[in-house]
Amino acid sequence: MVRELWLSTCAAPIPPFPDTTQMIPSQLTAFRRDRFTWVAYLLLGYYAYYLNAPGVAMPLLRADLALSYTVGGLHVSALALGMVVAGLVTAPLVRRFGRRAIIWGGSSGMTLGALLFSVGRHSALTLPAIGFMGFAGTTLLATLQSSLSDHHGPYRALALTEANVIASATTIMAPLFVGGFARTGLGWRTAFVLPTLAWAILALRARSQQIPETAQDSSGAHPAASLPRVFWLYWLALVFGVAVEWSIISWGADFLVAAGALARADASLVMSAFFVAMLIGRALGTTLARRAEIVPRLLGAMVTGLAGFLIFWQLPHPVLRIGGLFIAGLGIANMFPYLLSIGMDVAGTNTDLGSARLTVGAGSAILLAPLTLGWIADRAGIASAYQLVAVLFGLAIAVVLLTRRLESRSGR
Repeated sequence: MVRELWLSTCAAPIPPFPDTTQMIPSQLTAFRRDRFTWVAYLLLGYYAYYLNAPGVAMPLLRADLALSYTVGGLHVSALALGMVVAGLVTAPLVRRFGRRAIIWGGSSGMTLGALLFSVGRHSALTLPAIGFMGFAGTTLLATLQSSLSDHHGPYRALALTEANVIASATTIMAPLFVGGFARTGLGWRTAFVLPTLAWAILALRARSQQIPETAQDSSGAHPAASLPRVFWLYWLALVFGVAVEWSIISWGADFLVAAGALARADASLVMSAFFVAMLIGRALGTTLARRAEIVPRLLGAMVTGLAGFLIFWQLPHPVLRIGGLFIAGLGIANMFPYLLSIGMDVAGTNTDLGSARLTVGAGSAILLAPLTLGWIADRAGIASAYQLVAVLFGLAIAVVLLTRRLESRSGR
């Protein structure tokens, strides 16, 4: 169960927005992946890898350290708690030290946390190591999101959706590395050490890379201390969307075992369809980002995800369930990127604070949603507990429709 609970990196989350309906094709070609863009993409992929790798390695860690499922599950809570704390303090840290220091400091901290986790021989070390990974890595994530958003302006949706594609790809690398090294004499812990070498090379080559300035730096004035009300509505939709994603990732395999009569190993294998679908969905999202306004794309992704989930949840035939899971993954893939993109756009010049607060929402959903669904499942069964996912889908769609209407009335 712990392994399924962790296999959510596609969640981790990276993404943003513009109204491309008013852009002519020649304007759209102005999007350019410069050196900073590629550095940001690679660092976000690095973050996503280490967000997923501990969960993949959890069965191996539990065997090495003789940990219970409860202690293993605490690692999930430690990661999410680190994310929430980082979301609360990243904006003031950026104002105090600047984006460059937070980006390289956050990636350095995540590297240190990964190394500590890999050498840990007791939960007294692995738990704080994962918590620190969540904290340091999320400061990196939030700052890169706001930097990419400011750097690409009206093309932020395209840039941040592309970043999510890379993040999804690196999450698939995590189980390959952990499982592959576990079958060799090098051991699974090598999967936590080897990527740090790639980070060291990138840091040496790109440490002098110029980072886009914050609104405060470029204008000489502090950004607004608060965010507009409409931002918090989209923030709420993002919380519901992340809760949906983590609920399926965390308990999908258990649902297949209970309702689909699959062996646990087979159920875990079937869940890979969800992650592959998310990678495909985000790749398609980069194409759509050039062709349509973002809110209709978001609603389309939500409806697709809901339809796939209902098939997965309600239809008993195994083939139909797998198909529904795949369709759900295609839709859910772009819910977080699009909502983050909209939120960053609504935040205006206050991108650092907006990105940090959206990260708080994502971390809170990761912390609470799987635990709530598991609590319901203990009392009513996993099939009944999955009603919560349908409700969360409905709430997310309703909030977006309501917010869209309010924006139309206000002339935004």
